Amino acid sequence: MTPYDSAGYDFTGLRVMYINCTLTRSPERSHTQGLIDISAAIMAKFGVEVDQLRAVDHDIATGTHPDMTEHGWDTDEWPAIFERVRAADILVIGGPIWLGDNSSITKRIIERLYAHSSELNEAGQYAFYGKVGGALITGNEDGVKHCTSNILYSLQHIGYLIPPQADAGWIGEIGPGASYLDEGSGGPENDFTNRNTTFMTWNLMHVAKMLRDAGGIPAYGNQSKPWAEDGERFGFEQRDAT
Repeated sequence: MTPYDSAGYDFTGLRVMYINCTLTRSPERSHTQGLIDISAAIMAKFGVEVDQLRAVDHDIATGTHPDMTEHGWDTDEWPAIFERVRAADILVIGGPIWLGDNSSITKRIIERLYAHSSELNEAGQYAFYGKVGGALITGNEDGVKHCTSNILYSLQHIGYLIPPQADAGWIGEIGPGASYLDEGSGGPENDFTNRNTTFMTWNLMHVAKMLRDAGGIPAYGNQSKPWAEDGERFGFEQRDAT
């Protein structure tokens, strides 16, 4: 195998979920979907099972509880969606830039993920340990790095591992210009965006496989119940304030 021969890579058994946080409901065109499609095609080509969701098409309640029907909402599709998130080794959140920030849908998804942050996996770690996360952003105004940093910080805070260079994006001319998939935008041909999207995709696959092969993140030092219930301090010693 040459250094640039991809034939030796097989990520069969891994599963990725892309959540598109566009404000545009199906079947209307989503520019963010165009960028997601690039990454998803690479994942599928190398054996990763791909799951996709356009969040705005679903009745996802606002809140920070796992099931908002228990807190006054009549309907909430999030519990069923979360089972798909739980099944995925890789989560990629994609969305647009509006007013220099992530969309309201992106914020809602992150809030609903946060609702599960205290749940535990089989090793007694927080539920998202052993999973990896990435971010994709499109827009026609500045803010790609701001939006991706918010997403990636949020994901790592709740337990996702963030690989190197785990984000990519495209922005057109600032102002009411062309969006990513518009004719003549140059978006799909942009080498910088295509390179970063490809690098992000491979880094997500590599790290997810490394975690799977290693059995996840070692549990020692990050289990909440031993700390809270057994007095285990994993090497921590209380310092004398005096």
